[in-house]
Amino acid sequence: MKQPNIVYIFADQWRRQAAGFMNEDDVLTPRIDQFASESVVCEQAVSCTPLCSPHRAALMTGKYALPTGVYTNCKVGLDIMLRPDETCVGDVLKAGGYATGYIGKWHLDLPEQNIEPFPKSGARDWDAFTPPGPKRHGFDYWYSYGTFDDHLSPHYWMDSAQQIQVNEWSVQHETEMALRFIEEKKDDEQPFSLFLSWNPPHSPFELVPKKYKQLYKERIVQPRANVTIQDPFLVHTGETIPGGAERWEQSVKDYFAAISGIDEQFGKIIDALEQWGLTDNTIVVLTSDHGELLGSHGMFAKHSWHEESIGVPLLIRWPEQLKPKVCDDVINTVDIMPTLLELAGLDTPHTVQGNSAADLLKTVEGSGSNQAGERAEEQRLQRLAFLSAVPGRIVAIEQFAAAGLNNLAFGWRAVRSKQYCYVVDRGYFPEGELQIYLYDLQADPYQKSPLVLTKPIGHPIAASLDQALRSYLRQTEDPFDIDGCLI
Repeated sequence: MKQPNIVYIFADQWRRQAAGFMNEDDVLTPRIDQFASESVVCEQAVSCTPLCSPHRAALMTGKYALPTGVYTNCKVGLDIMLRPDETCVGDVLKAGGYATGYIGKWHLDLPEQNIEPFPKSGARDWDAFTPPGPKRHGFDYWYSYGTFDDHLSPHYWMDSAQQIQVNEWSVQHETEMALRFIEEKKDDEQPFSLFLSWNPPHSPFELVPKKYKQLYKERIVQPRANVTIQDPFLVHTGETIPGGAERWEQSVKDYFAAISGIDEQFGKIIDALEQWGLTDNTIVVLTSDHGELLGSHGMFAKHSWHEESIGVPLLIRWPEQLKPKVCDDVINTVDIMPTLLELAGLDTPHTVQGNSAADLLKTVEGSGSNQAGERAEEQRLQRLAFLSAVPGRIVAIEQFAAAGLNNLAFGWRAVRSKQYCYVVDRGYFPEGELQIYLYDLQADPYQKSPLVLTKPIGHPIAASLDQALRSYLRQTEDPFDIDGCLI
């Protein structure tokens, strides 16, 4: 049997709650809802580091963000990029016989303005042209850019530094390019893999075609139970966003409009796969890199441990091998690479730190005792997601350096199980005080009433999760200063 084709689609800053089939946010996604009914719906998928570049580094390598060196966004003023010597999913797929392609936002290369003030490619600020070679990590077809947030006037590079400028919503244009790639490969004996990275619904939220905004013009959007409408809103890293009720409502409507636009464009890909007879033996993954708080807990953006920030949609369809179902096991970013490789029949590199969830996806309730089912049950009992965030704003890094402190030892670390989220927060600035939180996500799904602890000892759940977190820190050589927490 031919190896399955792979189409991996991920949007930027699309939270798990913002899909119609989830019955949480009041967002219109009819095509995604239909796709969910045909897929394995992973209801507890999380982003191991809810920020663009760190998530992408973890996705590509199957390693946690900090060990890759990409602990914050690749930006001007910091020497941060995905190293060429990392073994990535594209490298393994190419070596395993796949035709490989990458379209859309990359955000894993060193911004060119770190090297020269006026790059020939035209890249500015955090953006970069990634030339052919090892920094593309096995992706042969390339239609991409580093990071650029003008969604209505995007640009791209292929195999030269000549910038390709486009006057079209980026999601629509990238979908058209993805369809061209698939059509060219559809009759080949060689399987293909395509990673398609849409930037919306990432901010600026208002940069959405009018036809999608019109869907929400007269709709009344209700705040989630944990939304605090205030002026200014906060970002967990210390930034503030001016606004209030009007800012919140317009942001929500524009954010939902972008997701409805994604829904329509996604439907085009699904229709094309059906038209070309590729549906049955193509693994289609629809997900995102992290969420968006959108006013929850009085905050916008991401980088916090709350479900609106870490929670991502994750839908996986492969009609030949996977039966539609809901999977409520915790699946982390680092688990994606080994899962895809196992499904494709390829070996996972020893560098990968995540765990394949392939058996969990294949197991059907009531299917009786079998080897895959037994392995899946063992995984369920042991499955935890480790999460992290590190101070990465240059102003914060400078303050830590001035205080003689390592910024990598601060921020927050967390461990997420099916029911609980245990958080140790050391803050984003040197004067921050250690805080410990335990959330019961079943009793308190909106995370409004965490148990605040001075130390985990004496609370059996917190103590157990604290030990698991410490083990993770040792295994990944994470310098996080957890010892301020007495046990």
